[in-house]
Amino acid sequence: MALRLILGFDYGTKQIGVAVGQVITGQARELCTLKAQNGVPDWNQVEALIKEWKPDAVVVGLPLNMDGTPSEMCARAEKFARRLNGRYNLPFYTHDERLTTFEAKGERLVRGGQKGSYRDNPVDAIAAALLLQGWLDENTALFES
Repeated sequence: MALRLILGFDYGTKQIGVAVGQVITGQARELCTLKAQNGVPDWNQVEALIKEWKPDAVVVGLPLNMDGTPSEMCARAEKFARRLNGRYNLPFYTHDERLTTFEAKGERLVRGGQKGSYRDNPVDAIAAALLLQGWLDENTALFES
């Protein structure tokens, strides 16, 4: 199966950023931020995104420690990726997301500054786009034929 469209997820316990990327263009962009309760999203919202975008695969960010070792959140992010696979029968990939939230906050400032708190103006979708872009940059060669 050729990969064309991919959804990226920046998993968190309170919010999950979502991005969409295309293998053909090798570009990712932010979509939305989903609310989560203790890491559990509203699966109806996730399903609506899957139905709307019809992705060929999903990429979930792995929040590794700065030294590359798994953080406490890695197991939860991997479980989320497996749940996406189980519910929607989509292949999943994980990608190192170190520093994407930091980069996303910088990107928000470049775009016109931060108004209020990050809770009121989340950067999760920007972080999802950054991690998906990183995955596309590293893996595009796999899909070229």
